[in-house]
Amino acid sequence: MINNGAASTTTNTTTTTTASSSTSNTAAQSLGLKNFFKTPEGRYKLQHDKTHPSSLLPYALAKSITQITLAHLKNQPAQAASSLPALQPSSSYSVASSGVKYVTSKFLGSSGNGSRMLGFVGGNGTGSKANGGASKIGHVSGLSNNNGSSTIGSNTPDSKGSYLIFNVGDTLYITELNSEEKDPIKSISFGNSNPICHAFDSKSKDGHDLLIGLNSGDVYSGSLGLQLQDVGKKLVGAHHYNKDGALNNSRCTSVAWIPERDGAFVAAHADGNLYVYEKSKDGPADSTFPVIKDQTQFSVAHARSSKSNPIARWHICQGPINAIAFSADGRYLATVGRDGYLRVFDFINEQLICGGKSYYSALFCCAWSSDGKYILTGGEDDLVQVWSMEDRKVVAWGEGHNSWVSGVAFDPYWSPPQTSEDESENAVYRFGSVGQDTQLLLWDLAMDELVVPLRRPPGGSPTYSRTQSSHWDSVVPVGTLQPAPSTKDVPKLAPLVAHRVHSEPLSGLIFSLESILTASRDGHVKIWMRPGSSDSQVSNDTCVPVKPVGPSFR
Repeated sequence: MINNGAASTTTNTTTTTTASSSTSNTAAQSLGLKNFFKTPEGRYKLQHDKTHPSSLLPYALAKSITQITLAHLKNQPAQAASSLPALQPSSSYSVASSGVKYVTSKFLGSSGNGSRMLGFVGGNGTGSKANGGASKIGHVSGLSNNNGSSTIGSNTPDSKGSYLIFNVGDTLYITELNSEEKDPIKSISFGNSNPICHAFDSKSKDGHDLLIGLNSGDVYSGSLGLQLQDVGKKLVGAHHYNKDGALNNSRCTSVAWIPERDGAFVAAHADGNLYVYEKSKDGPADSTFPVIKDQTQFSVAHARSSKSNPIARWHICQGPINAIAFSADGRYLATVGRDGYLRVFDFINEQLICGGKSYYSALFCCAWSSDGKYILTGGEDDLVQVWSMEDRKVVAWGEGHNSWVSGVAFDPYWSPPQTSEDESENAVYRFGSVGQDTQLLLWDLAMDELVVPLRRPPGGSPTYSRTQSSHWDSVVPVGTLQPAPSTKDVPKLAPLVAHRVHSEPLSGLIFSLESILTASRDGHVKIWMRPGSSDSQVSNDTCVPVKPVGPSFR
């Protein structure tokens, strides 16, 4: 429960920043946690940490798992000035932020040139990852754009007007990302229901840029700027959908704005259904849809009236949908669920494209690369799976977590070092994962290094030919859901970095221009500054990753 006497706008004027930072570092060290971790490109340093007010009672933490959203408003609203108009957003980063494809000049996978080969699990169940003489040192690509001008903040994790949104118990908290204050500046209480998921739309045209889904099934859209201007603890000026669970009273598990489609969003539920809404419609929340004839099959039903909202129901699976993610161009939708399946849909044509089963049990999270070519998933099998949209199958497994994987994301701001060789042939992706083992893992995915495990045909010599494994025989037909492949058929990745960042199980991560954000499920967020970010003198312009072009499946 939340202490009703807690102030809605929390500030700490009696404790200095130095004392706060010192206390935090001392507490972390007492738990065996370090305030930095090393990567080939340098140290990531703990800059700030954010948490809920100390008045929050311990048993309230079990009400919901903390998720995080990072949002950017171009102009900072005046606090406690409810008479001011709502502010328009300019840019944002999301927990589902997916990475940009970057090219590397080295030919990866060859020997004797300082590149690296991947190890694979063979008959003895062991694997290795060898490094050559030269390490791959990456850098933050977003610190300058193509014309050489600098971008984003100087002494802050991101530019002014960046806000961190996270849920704990029955309350949604908002805090300034660039402030060293630990406690939130704003809290929004939902009383008898708990916020479970949220999303921010950087391109909203009417100011309604914030989505919130509750465990009662209710969904709200509102203005982040308006919430910051209001001193109260209630959500103000919001649109309310599926009120009191009138259409679907199962838990709202994930919400997402549809890219390139202003005002449209989707909400996924624990009963396997996903609904498509248009926030401009005032249609009844109790729109009716046909009875689902087969709970095990994918189906789409549209509202009978053009005035209804939601406008469509997608029945995805039998059992909870745990997470959803759109490709950057809005064409494809990925979902993962309790049944352990990743499903990828052509959202425009309402068609199942591909998908498959986890190695073991449920999947919790998914994320796209910004070029739309790869999807990450994680769940109860302790693995990070890399799916290829071109092959429509798993192309790599990341092994390194000791417990369930709860969050995955591509890093859109990292790129490998440049060399004189042709950059158009090879690609390297950096991505991260967090788990209930309290660890953050960083990975480098070099596509030219991915070859199938060693095969030794009777009477023949060892070969890496794909033709000897059924998993690689051909591209999977459109619409096929695959069983989990054999462990011998999928290349294994080892993490580049493994660092224990929290004392409690982790629930999510975000890559931003100057930092990595990690969140534990009990409402504690840490901000890890990228190497050199705190020393960079850059302007307040927003750095936007390269706009991707999704693959085509015709």
